[in-house]
Amino acid sequence: MAEAARSAASEHMAPRTRSADRVVKSICPYCAVGCGQRVYVKDEQVIQIEGDPDSPISRGRLCPKGSASRALHEHPAREYKVKYRPPHGTQWEELDLDTAMDMIADRLIAARDAGWQDVDEHGRRLHRTLGFAHLGGATLDNEENYLIKKFFSAMGALQIENQARI
Repeated sequence: MAEAARSAASEHMAPRTRSADRVVKSICPYCAVGCGQRVYVKDEQVIQIEGDPDSPISRGRLCPKGSASRALHEHPAREYKVKYRPPHGTQWEELDLDTAMDMIADRLIAARDAGWQDVDEHGRRLHRTLGFAHLGGATLDNEENYLIKKFFSAMGALQIENQARI
């Protein structure tokens, strides 16, 4: 540090990230750009989130929302439980994760069955459903997109798209 920039206070300063136990790579949760983040963790608590200079998308830069994503992580109104509002219901109910996942699976299978097309009007085999579709985003990585495509194709879906165009 140059002499002109030194002070008694600055002599004892250290970066916020120096005390981190580990650094976890992540992706910004906001828009579909998929900017890389470094999440600094100490004692299993997030202490800082910064742009990841190794990211080919953002090269270490974050927009104002991405820069403030630690506040999203720590916001007192953040939900930690699955919430469900039944049809015609006016109140949210808490569900355990297993129940919610079973409900999703049941509804996916029901939509598949309701929209299943075995053959067309000429008797040609289709083996497809128009009962559901999938739209992914840029925060999904290649491996996740590969698995999603394989799963939904195996379920017979035709409309499988990802809006990431970067």
